[in-house]
Amino acid sequence: MSLRSMAALAALPLLLVACRAPAPPTTTVGGQAIDTTADTVASTSTEPPGEQTDSVGTSQWGLPLIDPIDVDPSVDVSIAGSSTVFPLSTAILTRWIDEGGPEYSIDSIGSGGGFDRFCSEAATDIANASRPIDEEEVAACEGNGRTPLEIRVGSDALSLVISPGNYFAQELTLEEVATAFSLTDPKATWADLNPDFPAHPIQLFSPGADSGTFDYFFEVVWPDLYEAGEASPILSSIAEIVGEDDNLTVTGVAEDGCTEGDLTTTCAVGYFGYAYYQENADRLRTVAVEGVQPSAESVDDGTYPISRPLFMYTAPSVIEEKPQVAEFIAYYLNNVNDAISDVGYFPAPDDALQGAADAIAEAAGW
Repeated sequence: MSLRSMAALAALPLLLVACRAPAPPTTTVGGQAIDTTADTVASTSTEPPGEQTDSVGTSQWGLPLIDPIDVDPSVDVSIAGSSTVFPLSTAILTRWIDEGGPEYSIDSIGSGGGFDRFCSEAATDIANASRPIDEEEVAACEGNGRTPLEIRVGSDALSLVISPGNYFAQELTLEEVATAFSLTDPKATWADLNPDFPAHPIQLFSPGADSGTFDYFFEVVWPDLYEAGEASPILSSIAEIVGEDDNLTVTGVAEDGCTEGDLTTTCAVGYFGYAYYQENADRLRTVAVEGVQPSAESVDDGTYPISRPLFMYTAPSVIEEKPQVAEFIAYYLNNVNDAISDVGYFPAPDDALQGAADAIAEAAGW
């Protein structure tokens, strides 16, 4: 089952035997409205939402063990942002719904789009992000009375991918990667990266500029340009910009036709989060960067040069208005390490998860 299919599954109504209060008529996952005519289970707790926590114990992070069935189903929680964090949040939301929790909406619109909706529009409760929030976004948040609260949820190894037919580019340096994604000549070949490479036509795939994946790739590959506030060379290159649909990169690279001995065949390269590689490992190969393959070990020990943190953001003012936001995030943190490897990412360091838990606990008054 694909990650996009998981997202649709997460929004299917759950038919429960117990009597439930009416759920909101629709919910959206990935930007699609889904009919939700099923009843919602009524809470058996006599305590107000957000306060039924002390009697059920705490997790290893010191957070209450939230039972989704006890969360007020009349309050909607909206989530939008990173396409990279999207499959992880979808997996957690699926588990939440399976355990009787309310259905919430998740939109995959890129980290920048998520921050815009959360900060500038104040229209969502949680922003998924595959990069830290920047100063302008913080200012936009604060202008709407929202002080961003950063919640680390995992780690990703941003992965360069080639097709199984690519017989020469199994390892690239960061300098070669920078050269590739700076090419402007439509007739460029792989020999322009490295004269030892065969002169196959080169095809490049990249997410759009609203993506945290795009931003992080830019920061790692061209750090001087990034720090100087210059535009990414990708935007003026021959790379095909696929926006937030990583499946276009999967298809474009996997079906490039790269054939040894036939220099008329095109050989492609693209990049995205490790989860999308893992889902398509039968069709793609990862590239070792500076001699290191992406893996749990290389992410943990810091040797893989393009690994990155994954985040969610909310604000104390949001939690004050909707305690259910803190409940969902507590559930998320308590369960994320059980789900993250199945999705294709890697656990965040314990101290980062503990810091996230402490921040949510303080904001919720737990």
